[in-house]
Amino acid sequence: MTTAIVVGSGPNGLAAALTLAAAGLQVRVIEAADVLGGGIRSSELTLPGLVHDECSGMHPLAPCSAFAERFDLAGAGLTWRWAPAEFAHPLDDGRGAVAVRSVAETAAGLGKGGPGWQHTFGPLTERFGTISQEFLQPVLHIPRHPLHLARFGAYAGLPATLLARRLRTPEAQALFTGVAVHSFRPLDTLASSAIGVALTTAAHAFGWPVAEGGSAAIRDAILARAAEHGVQFETGRRVASLDELGGPDLVMLDTSPAAAARIAGDRMPRHVRRAYLRYRHGPGAFKVDFAVEGGVPWAHEGSRSAGTVHLGGGVKEMAAAEKDVAAGRMPARPFVLVGQQYLADKTRSADDVHPLYAYAHVPAGFTGDATEAITARIEQFAPGFRDRIRATYVRSTTQMSRHNANYVAGDIVTGANDAWQLVFRPRPAPDPYATGVPGVYLCSAATPPGAGAHGMCGYNAAQRALARL
Repeated sequence: MTTAIVVGSGPNGLAAALTLAAAGLQVRVIEAADVLGGGIRSSELTLPGLVHDECSGMHPLAPCSAFAERFDLAGAGLTWRWAPAEFAHPLDDGRGAVAVRSVAETAAGLGKGGPGWQHTFGPLTERFGTISQEFLQPVLHIPRHPLHLARFGAYAGLPATLLARRLRTPEAQALFTGVAVHSFRPLDTLASSAIGVALTTAAHAFGWPVAEGGSAAIRDAILARAAEHGVQFETGRRVASLDELGGPDLVMLDTSPAAAARIAGDRMPRHVRRAYLRYRHGPGAFKVDFAVEGGVPWAHEGSRSAGTVHLGGGVKEMAAAEKDVAAGRMPARPFVLVGQQYLADKTRSADDVHPLYAYAHVPAGFTGDATEAITARIEQFAPGFRDRIRATYVRSTTQMSRHNANYVAGDIVTGANDAWQLVFRPRPAPDPYATGVPGVYLCSAATPPGAGAHGMCGYNAAQRALARL
């Protein structure tokens, strides 16, 4: 029987394992940590009964992915839940904007910024089913829907600050720019709109759901399907070399490019090794989980019903903060993402005490403590928040990388999302998953389509590997 070993059990490693096993291969997964799941783990981090997502919390692209649909993860026990609103962006004095599933309803709440929002995201949302099929695979491919992809690309290729101008009002501009900041890169650079356009359109097409019971439920659904196909698992073992693996027919590496180079050693061609070791990682995330009694007292009413809240002020303030972070400087008022998953999933709370998820964008490898900066940022837009905090759990960039070796220096998106790496990740090559070692493939979020579409990197890599057997 053809055999395969998958190194790493994040969502992409698990997706690769399930895809190979479904094709009839005998598959074993080896994980360095004692718990499977990588970025899709959940724990009671603050108080008993409160379920916190350890990294990935909201899943805009997961429900529509080919991987989730093919393996019917919903039928394996995964239930998606949605908050009343998808995301919000508060400004000072109780002002702000909120995005809901309906493009028209969102636009109606944006005043003079509404027509620009409708014109930009209305047509993309109508075609998102075909557009998402295109960008959830390597950028360099022959598109099946070139006209749809061209419209998406016309917006995605712009600097986020430029695309924001067509939205006219500060509220509408901030609402889009807050999503574009998910790219962790300067907002005045080419293609810095790409992630913002994709995620905003996904919010209107499918919403930004959370997994009932925590993101670990995604892992559990994949594991249930993997068990049906006989996948074996080994935890608490760190693989240092291909020589340890005993010569399987296929090896899938759910690791960073540098780790893949170390594992492959001298078997990897020099030009591939050089490219992997030069792979650029992005800024870091400093995460604080709060236990909050009564929820967050947002001054902006729309933020009280949003699953995700972006705290960054106006466009200029966000652009300045992201430029500082990219340059290695800690901004005085960093961009902060707040996750209110409990609004969609009541099982995560204990009575009137709720788990709150928050992280700040910080320089790669930031060694300071951003806890107060995050707390102050929330307090700025929700006066009285401090008084409701019952417990906290902090994870710095160093702790992020120790918790998950793929988060190099706290980089939770596994790569600098500049225009070059959006197109050529992890290196310029006809097959972005091939490592140059026969039968060995990279399948982590450093490969297309990148972080966020849980499982699609591993699914795509496994499909390429199967085609070459």
